[in-house]
Amino acid sequence: MRKRLGQVWRAAGEPAGVDRITPRETPIALSFDGRPHTVLMASPGDVEDLALGFTLTEGVARLEAIAGVEIRVQPGGLVVDIRLVEGATRGRPRPRSLEGRSSCGLCGVQRLADAVRPLPKVSEGQIFTHEALQRALIALEGLQPLGSLTRATHAAAFASADGRIVLVREDVGRHNALDKLGGALARAGVATRDGFVLVTSRCSFEMVEKVARLDCPMIVAISAPTDLAIQKAQEAGVTLVALARADGHTVFSGAERFGRASLPLEGRA
Repeated sequence: MRKRLGQVWRAAGEPAGVDRITPRETPIALSFDGRPHTVLMASPGDVEDLALGFTLTEGVARLEAIAGVEIRVQPGGLVVDIRLVEGATRGRPRPRSLEGRSSCGLCGVQRLADAVRPLPKVSEGQIFTHEALQRALIALEGLQPLGSLTRATHAAAFASADGRIVLVREDVGRHNALDKLGGALARAGVATRDGFVLVTSRCSFEMVEKVARLDCPMIVAISAPTDLAIQKAQEAGVTLVALARADGHTVFSGAERFGRASLPLEGRA
C-alpha cells in the first residue's frame, strides 16, 4: 500500500488536500512447468493462493496434480511457475495472448469456445437459510482490512452453512480475489460443498464458473448478476444470490437450497 496526496472538491465548499492510501497493483506472470501462460494484474499478497486457485478454477489441474509453486521477484513484477506432477491428468489451459487486467477474468482468451465452456455439476444436498446468508454478509464488512484502508479492492469469502466466515481474500481484481480464496480453501482442505462464497462485486458468468469448479453450491454477490451468469448457474446447479444488502437479497437460481418456502424460479421471466 502507498499513501498518495489528492485534492477533494465538493460543490458546497473549498477544495481541500487529503491523504489517500492506495492498494498496489502488480504484474504477476503465471506459467505452467516453465511455459508462460498469462500475466495477471493483481495485489501482490497471497500469491501462492492466487496461483493454486487459478489452476483449479481454470480447470488446468486438480490439487493433487500440483507438485509445487515457485515465486520469483523480478524488476517488473513477480514470476510464478506452477509445477504439475509428471503424468498427472491435466486440463488444457485456455490459450491467452494478452495480460489479464484486474477487472477482467478472460482477457486474452483467443477463441469463443474457450470463453464459455461447459461446467461441471456441483454437489447437491446442502440447505441454507436466508438468515445465515445475511449473518455472513454483515460479518464480512469487518473482515476487509485492505478494503477498509483503500476503498479500492474486492473481497471473496467462504462461509459455513450457518453463516460463519471461514476464509477471506482481497485483491484489486474480483477474479483474483476469488482465485486467491479458491487456493486458500484448497490448501486448508476446506469442504467447499458445505458452505458458500460471497463476493463484494457484480456476478458475471466467469465468477459462477470459478465457484462451480471449486464444487461450491452457492455464490452470493453484493451487486447484480448478468443474464449469462444466471444461465451458467442453472447449468451447473449453483445457487446464485445477488443484490445482497443489509436489508435482504435476491435469489436468481437454485432457490430450492433455501427449502420449501422458496418460490420456484423456473419459467419466470
